[in-house]
Amino acid sequence: MRALRVVVTAVLAVVLSAGLVPDGVPSAQAQRGPAPVLDRPTTTTKSVVLTGRARPRALVSLQVRTSRWVTVRLVRATGTGRYRVVVPAPATTRSFRSVSLRRASTVRRVVPVKAPAPPTDGCGVRPKRRTGGYYSCTFVDQFEGTALDTERWLGQNMLGQGERCVAAGPSTVAVADGTLRLSVVPTTDDEPCPLRADGTRGSYAAGWISTHGRWSQQYGRFEARMKSQASALPGLHEAFWLWPDIRYASDADWPNTGEIDIAETYSVHPDLAIPFLHYSADSGGPVPGLNTAWNCRTTRGAWHTYALEWTADRLEVFVDGRSCLVNTSGAASFRKRFIINLTQLLGTGTNLWTGAVPLPATMEVDWVKAWS
Repeated sequence: MRALRVVVTAVLAVVLSAGLVPDGVPSAQAQRGPAPVLDRPTTTTKSVVLTGRARPRALVSLQVRTSRWVTVRLVRATGTGRYRVVVPAPATTRSFRSVSLRRASTVRRVVPVKAPAPPTDGCGVRPKRRTGGYYSCTFVDQFEGTALDTERWLGQNMLGQGERCVAAGPSTVAVADGTLRLSVVPTTDDEPCPLRADGTRGSYAAGWISTHGRWSQQYGRFEARMKSQASALPGLHEAFWLWPDIRYASDADWPNTGEIDIAETYSVHPDLAIPFLHYSADSGGPVPGLNTAWNCRTTRGAWHTYALEWTADRLEVFVDGRSCLVNTSGAASFRKRFIINLTQLLGTGTNLWTGAVPLPATMEVDWVKAWS
């Protein structure tokens, strides 16, 4: 009997030294197992990559220290005991650890990686090209003076038809308080419409400026920040658009000669900016997704930024940074130099001005920029 007790005692000693209880369940000490290992984290401006080792197939909790330890990801180690997790980069310095089987790894501190400041030039921050690199400023006007810069812009005068004309006067084209103000107004004896051959004049004058004869560009990025007058009644029509530079190419045989309406806004559609690319596709009328779009959301009475990115085989229009029209036709109509136009007009057609919208009505422009 004594010999039996000696044998049992010896067996128990071996079992316990192996971390097992007699029924084969790991002891509390064995359940904890070795501590997991957290490698030095790899950080970028957007993410933290956490890698390490744990027991094969073990469930690993990746934790970050705030006011306490908080689990940000759970992952199971591979059969070889490796794990990998990607988490968003923290805004401030944070400590990370991994926990498995109630054992914690060495704590690792993560210092946020600051993104390099974007390059700037005369236009401000240089936009990124879709194909890589940055655009370079070629034209900028932030309307900081008290009068239109006539080295950059021409105030247009046009006879018009019926009661309407375009006239560049103090009430239709003005610069003040850092903005350009283009207005449509009833004419006066001091600011009449141009005299027509038949002796008549229009009764309502609209504001229109362009870079005609001063500046043009083929391809690049064009951008304007504008605010149209708040109204949901028909009658007002504003536009930021490009037209062929006739010093280099004819504008006859329109629309085949090309026209790029980056944004047209109509008071009858107060929640839309409508781009339109005029070229041979006009023969099929407006085709959303090809030469126009009816999903470019905007708001009258609020500031919005309208932009065009233009290459030989691609034109893309943005509203507040959101793409809403892409054309990849590569049409010859858009492979030449264009000038910039800004207009505040009275509406026509279904947006016909009936007098319901009081005049004067004004579009404000904060700035216009172009890059190549």
